Amino acid sequence: MTPPDQGLPSSPVTAELALPIDDLALADRLRARLESVESALFEHASSRAPFVTEAARHLLAAGGKRFRPLLVLLAAETGPHPEDPAVEAAACVVEITHVGSLYHDDVMDEAALRRGEDSANARWDNLVAILTGDFLFAKSSELTAQLGPEAVRIQAETFTRLVEGQILETVEPGPDEDALEHYLEVVAGKTGSLIATSAHYGALFAGAEPDVVAALTQYGELVGTAFQLSDDILDIASETEESGKTPGTDLKEGVPTLPVLIARASTDPADARLLELLDPQRTDLAADADAHAEALTLLRAHPAMEQARTYVVARAEEAKKLLVALPEGSVRSALDAFADVVAVRSA
Repeated sequence: MTPPDQGLPSSPVTAELALPIDDLALADRLRARLESVESALFEHASSRAPFVTEAARHLLAAGGKRFRPLLVLLAAETGPHPEDPAVEAAACVVEITHVGSLYHDDVMDEAALRRGEDSANARWDNLVAILTGDFLFAKSSELTAQLGPEAVRIQAETFTRLVEGQILETVEPGPDEDALEHYLEVVAGKTGSLIATSAHYGALFAGAEPDVVAALTQYGELVGTAFQLSDDILDIASETEESGKTPGTDLKEGVPTLPVLIARASTDPADARLLELLDPQRTDLAADADAHAEALTLLRAHPAMEQARTYVVARAEEAKKLLVALPEGSVRSALDAFADVVAVRSA
């Protein structure tokens, strides 16, 4: 599973911000701080060994939405000290953690592409990719330690959930366990946990009120879930590799994403061929290009796609309701828009 119509641009540093902001002053502040975070990311992803530095910066250089650090910076606007140095450091922590997880994720998925570039495992090998991910996790831990014991606790709990989610993804649900619930638990761990921490860190280190910190943490969890589930939809719906990943990768690798799980629950006789192709015991989609293409075509036309979109939008609406804890204004409006963009993104 590869841990985002209005799409999120590939790099908020070189393009527009990843969400509409009517307040030009707020937009300018966020853009300037993201540029500072971007520079700091490459500084942190460095080693005494040139090859390690090259490998660690490989996916950073490929770009990305910088979704998590942007959320840290935006959440920090709810507190009296949004420019506290700890906010920028926290933004680096979450992005380095995220990028480190991508190296491992690509090994698990046997992915050849990431952000439109060769994945690290494709460019080098699995060993290099795994150890580079470990290196980045170590770097994020070093940086977290500078933020104090509370940050260390939050990061440790987040990392536990993230890794647990990755492990659960490889485990079939038990005979009495609902497959969709199992999958949503995977998503909450792999993606929701770190995005929740992004919002948590921003509000916390900017000195926001405790009720605002709590609301934004829950908001981040829901937005993070919506973000991953919209990625599931893109994996099926994308006709090209515009998202930077090969369309149908999860389907090919047998990852039971949201549209697939909804489709599998169908009892309509007209879906017999699709259900045959989506059978959990079937293992030939990766090798059979025709069967893979047929499954994609049938799934794209199936009501499961619209049902999945409806589910994602509902999670975004839940997230938006939590924003009543914030005062009305441009920051709340931006967070509201953020949830909408995540729910209906196309890249």
